Amino acid sequence: MMLKEIVERLNLQPGKIIVEATLGTGGHCLEILKHILPGGRLIGIDRDKESLEIAGRRLDEFKEAVSLVYADFRNIDSVISRAGIDGVDGILFDLGISLYQMEEAERGFSFSQEGPLDMRMDRSSFICAYDLVNNLNEDELSHLLWSYGQERWHNRIAHLLVRERQKNPIATTSQLAGIVLRAMPQRFQHQKIHPATRTFQAIRIAVNRELEALEEAIRKSIPLLNKGGRICVISFHSLEDRIVKWDFRRSANEHAISIITKKPLITSEGERQDNPSSRSAKLRIAQRI
Repeated sequence: MMLKEIVERLNLQPGKIIVEATLGTGGHCLEILKHILPGGRLIGIDRDKESLEIAGRRLDEFKEAVSLVYADFRNIDSVISRAGIDGVDGILFDLGISLYQMEEAERGFSFSQEGPLDMRMDRSSFICAYDLVNNLNEDELSHLLWSYGQERWHNRIAHLLVRERQKNPIATTSQLAGIVLRAMPQRFQHQKIHPATRTFQAIRIAVNRELEALEEAIRKSIPLLNKGGRICVISFHSLEDRIVKWDFRRSANEHAISIITKKPLITSEGERQDNPSSRSAKLRIAQRI
């Protein structure tokens, strides 16, 4: 996503060290490697083992220049330290979930496919979506849906979730999506964006503690950059974008970085047509002073 913008604005050159903190299945890596080889190095981080395995196969011919690390990006400083690197020339965060994760029904991320209520990016994590949906009380569920999903009907959805789980546990994505739909006033049940979108977003964020991880990762990333090195962050909703915006602003006030994008870049009309999920993507860039 936003591949052209990333390649242009990371200031890629042969010999550079680049960190892709949200590797996924390696979508950006091949193009980045074209610009940093020979002599460059790419470190890919992800907490999804299955995605790392796919990326490893995809990048096999470049394995001498690529290090793939199973880790949470909130520990980016430890990853770089263990790699024996003093500083890096670019860091990329492409937030949210990958197409691969969305299309795997058993991962439980998608309301359009029947699957278990999971939503864990790291499948070794203890808490999954099932635990939150079936164990939080009504007030806690309502707060979660509003805080992480900005869901207008958070009270109604939480109330119906608690009522329905008293009959039987809510165990699948289709059960959850169906309850959300029933909780909404009928005139809001037929929208361009699926009515369950915000609820699924909120639960996913809570399961994976995404916002806390993002704030910690950006705070740790900026000192890792060499002078002139750049950090690029692609976010997909206002909660993520707000964190990036304010963390960049704080670091700029501390004279650690200069902000390259006064306003976030958005995807081109062509990319939005080819990939509708990119419509909400925003790219912010800063450079180490």
